[in-house]
Amino acid sequence: MTATPRPGTPAAAAAAAASTLALRSRSPLAPSEKDSTESNVRMAVTLEEAPWLGWMLVKALMRFAFMVANNLVAIPSYICYVILLQPLRVLDSKRFWYLEGIMYKWLLGMVASWGWYAGYTVMEWGEDIKAISKDEAVMLVNHQATGDVCTLMMCLQDKGLVVAQMMWLMDHIFKYTNFGIVSLIHGDFFIRQGRSFRDQQLLLLKKHLEHNYRSRDRKWIVLFPEGGFLRKRRETSQAFAKKNNLPFLTHVTLPRFGATQIILNALVPRQENGSPAGGDAKELESKSKGLQWIIDTTIAYPKAEPIDIQTWILGYRKPTVTHVHYSTGV
Repeated sequence: MTATPRPGTPAAAAAAAASTLALRSRSPLAPSEKDSTESNVRMAVTLEEAPWLGWMLVKALMRFAFMVANNLVAIPSYICYVILLQPLRVLDSKRFWYLEGIMYKWLLGMVASWGWYAGYTVMEWGEDIKAISKDEAVMLVNHQATGDVCTLMMCLQDKGLVVAQMMWLMDHIFKYTNFGIVSLIHGDFFIRQGRSFRDQQLLLLKKHLEHNYRSRDRKWIVLFPEGGFLRKRRETSQAFAKKNNLPFLTHVTLPRFGATQIILNALVPRQENGSPAGGDAKELESKSKGLQWIIDTTIAYPKAEPIDIQTWILGYRKPTVTHVHYSTGV
């Protein structure tokens, strides 16, 4: 039987010192023991996270099923109504495209709601673009991910009839998605990227604007002038900037001006001595005033981590606030 020193006595102090020395003199854990300890820690963390990960998986599957059901009901309904309204298109084209635009706005609102239910909200800054919602405008937007389109759909829902009277310019790959048929009917333009297609695509864009923009009473055009996602274009843009002594940009890329120039040439009214060219005053009043505004739109994600369409649909990312800034010019 071993006696235990009473606390506060010299013997107790000596025992504590001996214990400390013994701990210090121990050899470090062998690699196998260390790996085993780390594995146990990792296992504990994984087990703690398992319920949350399981719930996220179930929620993502439920959201995906809801999205599929939305599309299976909403898109065929849109197409059927457009077909049924074809006689009205012959009798009163303006009213037909107004009704089509309302249905188009509802569809985009449906897409926006997927993100809202997941907690992806938007905070808008800068100028009040709702004040110019009845004027013609081109909206130039920076491009980081597929979620940029969904973010804009959410932002513009409360801007009057902007969404209903809007024309999108988007990559041709979207033509083959579930929403492609809707965009084709609405009159959006699908542009093919690449130098070999550039001249042909610009010519097609010009013809598309001439035949579909004012005949369908469109007001706004949404364009991503960077020509691609930031992560894919940044290095090329920075190399071009360095070569041509242009600003070195990190969070955006240098814009391409081909499509923008075609839009401005086609939609901005010609001026003669500060007044629109051609026609008398009454004729000019009855016509469109032409493109009046350029809206410089910047989308900024927290920690520069953009939201893609998969995240928007499945909702596996934590709720976040995306910031959108507007600046207008004439």
